[in-house]
Amino acid sequence: MTQTLPTLTPDFAPDTAPIEVLPRDLSAYRQGNTGIDYVHRFASGKPGPHVLINALTHGNEICGMVAATHLLDRGVRPKIGTLTVSFANVEAYEAFDIAQPYENRQLVHNLNRIWSPALLDGTEHSPELRRARELRPVLDAADYVLDIHSTRAPVQPFWVYPEFERNAGLAQAVGGPPVHLVMPVGAAPGTGVTAYGRHGEPGIDGGAVVVECGQHFAQSAADLATDVSLRFLAHLGLIDPMPRVAVAARRFRLLEVHMVTSDDFAFVRPVLGFETFDQGALIAVQAGREIRSPCDGCTIFMPTRAPVIGREGVYLTVPV
Repeated sequence: MTQTLPTLTPDFAPDTAPIEVLPRDLSAYRQGNTGIDYVHRFASGKPGPHVLINALTHGNEICGMVAATHLLDRGVRPKIGTLTVSFANVEAYEAFDIAQPYENRQLVHNLNRIWSPALLDGTEHSPELRRARELRPVLDAADYVLDIHSTRAPVQPFWVYPEFERNAGLAQAVGGPPVHLVMPVGAAPGTGVTAYGRHGEPGIDGGAVVVECGQHFAQSAADLATDVSLRFLAHLGLIDPMPRVAVAARRFRLLEVHMVTSDDFAFVRPVLGFETFDQGALIAVQAGREIRSPCDGCTIFMPTRAPVIGREGVYLTVPV
């Protein structure tokens, strides 16, 4: 018997979140002190870790810009070790159009997917590859990395990190947000900032984590990005200790990533993220192929707001 797949009209949750935080002119921060535009480094002269706070891996995720400028504007300096503050994809950031605020995430490549030797040492060119090649020594030098991101929908904030105990311990020690998305090595498409080089390998010291702070243009996301940055530095001893409230982590492990392969990618109902599905439940359809839940309690993360071929459609996870 031939199964007839449902015909779905693309059904995506509307973008209703207000724009509370807008980009600001970053030209004053272009001239750093490392020889690399928009990268600022401060050494204490005392032993300690080298910590990187990285903003704007995606051009429209401006909460990281708020956190990075907070550190620079207030003259935050490390008591021990070294602090580096970087603005990554400024070229995409400067392409912001308030009439299309979701369109400047990237110009060509996703800057959070191209950190493999094959791409960095290859012959392909794009604004993002050029910038990643410039930033390689910045990532190479860092013992600890906080990569600041945000989400298109107003969902609860969460940590994301490669599945190493050092990263889980780091996120837990820093504190909230309480949700952790754990990424098995090689399970996600491409190579992200936090999986670049030694941070993608077992058995090293240090740690590299992403914090997803909430909706791109929400003041609460900007506030959280700043707070997490300061707590990250305090935990590692670079600034004075901060009060910390212990939080019970809720961990989700990535099972599958479904890429958009056709323009007819459609969810069965509007989704924002964190919706759950029973095993076998239909989640989405594209090109005549069903995407179904692989387990009970399957929780979706970061569903696409509109299908773009070659980009992620949805992340499927299981609570752990």
